[in-house]
Amino acid sequence: MDIPAIYVQVWYFSDIFAPIFEEIMENSIVRISCADEKGLVHKVTGVFYFNNLNVLSNQEFVDPETSRFFMRSEIAGEIVQDKIMNGLSGILPTDAEISFDNKRKKKIVILVTKEHHCLSELLVRNHYGELNAEILAVIGNHESLSDVCERFDIPFYHITTEGIGREAHETLMIELISDFSPDYIVLAKYMRILTPNFVKHFTNRIVNIHHSFLPAFIGANPYKQAYLRGVKIIGATAHFVNDNLDEGPIIKQDIMHVDHSHSWQEMAQAGRDVEKLVLAKALRLVFNDNVFVAGNKTVILE
Repeated sequence: MDIPAIYVQVWYFSDIFAPIFEEIMENSIVRISCADEKGLVHKVTGVFYFNNLNVLSNQEFVDPETSRFFMRSEIAGEIVQDKIMNGLSGILPTDAEISFDNKRKKKIVILVTKEHHCLSELLVRNHYGELNAEILAVIGNHESLSDVCERFDIPFYHITTEGIGREAHETLMIELISDFSPDYIVLAKYMRILTPNFVKHFTNRIVNIHHSFLPAFIGANPYKQAYLRGVKIIGATAHFVNDNLDEGPIIKQDIMHVDHSHSWQEMAQAGRDVEKLVLAKALRLVFNDNVFVAGNKTVILE
């Protein structure tokens, strides 16, 4: 295979200055997004090959509407990140977005209000090592859930909304969250609308869960409204948060069938069961680097 001259030069430069590169890793996830063109898979795997790396898994997808190429590769060997980045930059289109992750646990902050089901699910999964995350803190606008966090030895912070405006409250939230420098923020039934100012601080890093009745049943007690309407399915949606309320890129959805024999209270409990499972599954995809944000939708490569 012909190696582009720019690649050879970068590779040679990298060998000369090897001591300045990051610590060698044993395996990593490489994610690439760029304009599609002929031979991209061949070019990328060529970089891996010439760096004596083994491809453990590889998935790719081309969006037919945007002609955007997405690729996720798990590679193993003596990986020098800067060397691979330079090699890929030399052979990919100029708009290429390249990310590395060494399969580390993601650092997260969870925001809550009063409902415990999603938080409890995440705390249990995290306790048993199923979440691939490090929960740095839980922040609530009520103190209701401090006890469950204490049981799992997770720091809980209460920032009240009483006697304080929305912007002032969010400023306090942003300051506290920024102290932790999380990879992601999880809204585990955080029942407050976030302003664009808050969202822009954490673009594509806030994951939310909500029932899937929207926009049909909004406002107070959507499950009672759905019961009175005689719905036959209930569901939940996990998505990234953007400036449009509940319209961010969708990560995971699921449903549960119900019928006339279910009371609205039973429907609400079933809904909570769906919500916590959908959120956990969505976070598994996000924390394992399976999710690409592409405009207002996601591409998920597993």
